[in-house]
Amino acid sequence: MDFKLILQIAGVVLGLLYLYLEYKASIWLWLVGLAMPAIHSVLYFKSGLYADFGMQVYYVLAGVYGFVAWRLARGEQKVNNDVEGICRTPMSTAGALLFIMIILNAALYLFLSRMTDSTVPFWDSFTTALSVIAMWMLSRKYVEQWLVWMVVDAVTVGLYFYKGIPLTAGLYLLYTALAAVGYRKWLIGMKS
Repeated sequence: MDFKLILQIAGVVLGLLYLYLEYKASIWLWLVGLAMPAIHSVLYFKSGLYADFGMQVYYVLAGVYGFVAWRLARGEQKVNNDVEGICRTPMSTAGALLFIMIILNAALYLFLSRMTDSTVPFWDSFTTALSVIAMWMLSRKYVEQWLVWMVVDAVTVGLYFYKGIPLTAGLYLLYTALAAVGYRKWLIGMKS
């Protein structure tokens, strides 16, 4: 069996588990999120998706941060309901996040287009910059993180098909659809 295919299958299995845990707003998503980057980093490097490769280091760090942030918040609230703490993104924060995303996207694009042989520097930098923002929003339990993930996932589908990793593209197609479901569930959870 092709090594890239094995990596894709393992990534899909972990990705589905991660998405299920995220949908449930379960703190355990962060622990699954520590295993996925190991698999995806190899897959993305072999596919020439260098920003996505580098993104895996961020995902490990964000996983540790997210787990600690959720654990501390849950301890302060003294509740067992993982949905507790979901809220809207403050407008001032949204503006700052947009600014950070634009700067990060530009920096990554310049790096990829000048320092690597990437054939997709714009799309690789765009999805990576948005992913950084979405992951941070998830760590804060901002409901709009699902909307950001919808954009990331939809763009990633085309990017991964183009780069020849169709199983991973299929996972992101499923992520796109399920992000809409997750957004609705978190909105309902926020109101209850």
